[in-house]
Amino acid sequence: MERSPGKKPDWLKIRLTSGASFASTKQLLNRQSLHTVCRSALCPNLHECWSRGTATFLLLGNVCTRTCRFCAVGKAAQPPAPDPFEPNNIALAVQSMQLKHVVLTSVTRDDLDNGGAEHWVETLRSIRKLNPSVSIECLIPDFQGNEVAMDMVMAEAPEVLNHNIETVPSLYLKVRPQADYMASLELLQRAKQKHGLSTKSGLMVGMGETSIEVTASLGDLTRHGCDMVTIGQYLQPSAEHLPVERYITPDEFEQYRMIAEAAGFRHVQSAPFVRSSYHAEAFTCDAETIS
Repeated sequence: MERSPGKKPDWLKIRLTSGASFASTKQLLNRQSLHTVCRSALCPNLHECWSRGTATFLLLGNVCTRTCRFCAVGKAAQPPAPDPFEPNNIALAVQSMQLKHVVLTSVTRDDLDNGGAEHWVETLRSIRKLNPSVSIECLIPDFQGNEVAMDMVMAEAPEVLNHNIETVPSLYLKVRPQADYMASLELLQRAKQKHGLSTKSGLMVGMGETSIEVTASLGDLTRHGCDMVTIGQYLQPSAEHLPVERYITPDEFEQYRMIAEAAGFRHVQSAPFVRSSYHAEAFTCDAETIS
């Protein structure tokens, strides 16, 4: 029988705000038929980010071929074909939103040749053609360890190359059964050693891991060339998803921040509502000092 973490604590209650900027961001994304991880993954920071006129674009549709138990994004073995207009539509949205920094991520498309890497490349080039001064963070999937696919995206030299390990190795079978912990570390190492990129990763906590395991994973990341890290509370998207084991206190998040900084990370965000692309522009400023 799975135990309950109890009532959601006060520090996990969000006050929603939605002004004119929120409405205009929503209208633009709807008009361009664009997907965002903000909406598809039920991000708790959606109102804050959209009210600031920022969003994380979700490439290759909004249906994933993986069955990770923590993620709210839709799942299917054969998702619809990628939209050929998506790269240009994202570039136009970046231009319309007058973004200085853009975050791209994607569903995992194990059904496509090279995992959809060509689509990634086309999107990056489309954005830069219309927005030559914009900085870009790419939160990429593992491409099933396909080095050709990784190199295609990494060779485009995004300002930040992000790939989340998501959790500690002991929970991989339960949390993300089609992924491999070491393969994710090696992807980050490849981005750093072969391509010289500023690298970033993220973990969710509250799924049953121990603080010793989190500390060990932070050490694994720095040893594999990871420069920056995010640590946030896992929140169960629905009754069908993995339950929350424990709500991590703000004081514990502060301890994780100090542990991460001591491990050698150049930039750390550790708090209950932190997500991979939360305040991503701060990581880009830090990446400029790293490179």
